[in-house]
Amino acid sequence: MMKSILLGMRGLLLLAAILGLSSLAKSQGADELPVVFADDFEKGADQWQPSDAKAWKVKMIPGSKPDEKNGVFSQHAKKSNFNPPHRSPFNIALLKDVTVTDFQYTAKVLSTHPDYGHRDVVLVFGYQDAAHFYYVHLGKEADDHANQIFIVNDAPRTKISLTTTKGTPWDEKWHTVRVKRDVETGTIDVYFDDLEKPVMTAKDKTFTWGRIGLGTFDDTADFDDVELRGKVKN
Repeated sequence: MMKSILLGMRGLLLLAAILGLSSLAKSQGADELPVVFADDFEKGADQWQPSDAKAWKVKMIPGSKPDEKNGVFSQHAKKSNFNPPHRSPFNIALLKDVTVTDFQYTAKVLSTHPDYGHRDVVLVFGYQDAAHFYYVHLGKEADDHANQIFIVNDAPRTKISLTTTKGTPWDEKWHTVRVKRDVETGTIDVYFDDLEKPVMTAKDKTFTWGRIGLGTFDDTADFDDVELRGKVKN
C-alpha cells in the first residue's frame, strides 16, 4: 500500500515537472527566436519606408551622459498626405525587405501628442499591402475603435481583440511596447511596459506572414530601440 502511494506521488511529481518545463519552454519560446532586425536610429532611418516621408524625421535627443546624443525616429506631423484605401492608420513607417511569420516585436515609444481621449500609438504587423494587415491601436481610452487589435482585410479596420484594458496610460515618458505573434495558433499578445502579462490579446489566422511597421493613427510619436525577433519568410 505504502509503495503504491509513493509510486503515485513520484508519478505526480514527475508530471508536474514535465508540465512546468513545458510551460517554461512555451513562455521562453519567443525569446529564443533569433534577432532578425534591430535599429536605434543612430545612423538614420534608411531601413524604413514612411507612408508620407515629410511626416517623419530622425532627430537627436540628449543622452544619459554629458554631450551624449541619441537618435530617435520621430513621426512629427499630425496631418499626413497618405490616404489609405480603407479606414486605417494614416501615419505609419514600414520596415523594408523583412517579412516574418512568428515574431516578437519590441520598441520604445514616446507619445508626443497633447493629451486627449484617443491619444494613440500603433504598431503594424502581418502587412501584405495597404489593404491587408493587422495593427494594434494603443489608445488613451478604450472603445470599439480605440485601444484594440484590428485587422484591415480589404475593408475598414475591424476589431479582433479578445481582451483589452480601459486604456493605455500615455504621458510624457518613454514606454516599452511589445507584440508577439504565433501563426500556428493565431495568437496575438500585446504588452505595455510589463513584458510578462499582455494588455491585449487576439486570435486570428487570416495573415500568417507580413512586414512590421510603427506610427500613429492620426497623432504624433517618437520611436527608438526597435528589435524584431522572428522567423523570416523565404
